[in-house]
Amino acid sequence: MSGHSKWSTIKRKKGAIDAKRGKIFTKIIKEITLAARLGGGDIEGNSRLRQAVLAAKEENMPKDNIDRAIKKGIGGGEGAANFEEITYEGYGPGGVAVIVEIMTDNKNRTVAEIRHIFSKHGGNLGENGCVSWIFAKKGSIVIEKKLIGEDELMELALEAGAEDVKSEDNEYEVITDPVSFESVKKAIDAKGIKHLAATIGMIPSNTIKLDAHKAEQMLKMMEKLEDNDDVQHVYANFDIDDAVMEKLSS
Repeated sequence: MSGHSKWSTIKRKKGAIDAKRGKIFTKIIKEITLAARLGGGDIEGNSRLRQAVLAAKEENMPKDNIDRAIKKGIGGGEGAANFEEITYEGYGPGGVAVIVEIMTDNKNRTVAEIRHIFSKHGGNLGENGCVSWIFAKKGSIVIEKKLIGEDELMELALEAGAEDVKSEDNEYEVITDPVSFESVKKAIDAKGIKHLAATIGMIPSNTIKLDAHKAEQMLKMMEKLEDNDDVQHVYANFDIDDAVMEKLSS
């Protein structure tokens, strides 16, 4: 399972997602607003906006919040107009590849903060393109194993257009290309199978296994990066043994 999925699992176990719901809402609202401003308020005709709204619904964001963010985007005024989108690339502990997607109104402030987080936790920022070749944009749907058998899920997912189904510990991860993501998710939803997470993001083609010390450093780096107000998404290609992950999650 990709580092990003491992991180999502850890956050769920720690309850960190619920604890930071307000911060998550703020990041999604920024994305919805900018997506509407750049591509219009028609969800069906604006794929970026559609994905942002889907992410909002995954987090149980109230419809009023979503509608206000769209109106703000298409109506002008203060807000997302001054935001710049930047992607930083670098390395975490043990040479883990890290991609950080930013939306900021002050590039100099943000790059200083991101560089500090990397260096403080055993990593360093790199040049553009240094690790992006390891990642590809994919859809990821995570499902508990107790809800469905692997063969049944594989048949359902592949028939709906998925690329692969990966199995690890107590979860399956259904991998799709971005275009097929919504149709695969709808097919799974139609069977009444609840998912733990459903996102489109950057999934690595390979992973780096970390020992307990470097794993702890890496997870602290991930937490600090995601806690930064300008950071929208963080992706990494780390792998952590289940026993170590369980210990760090507690």
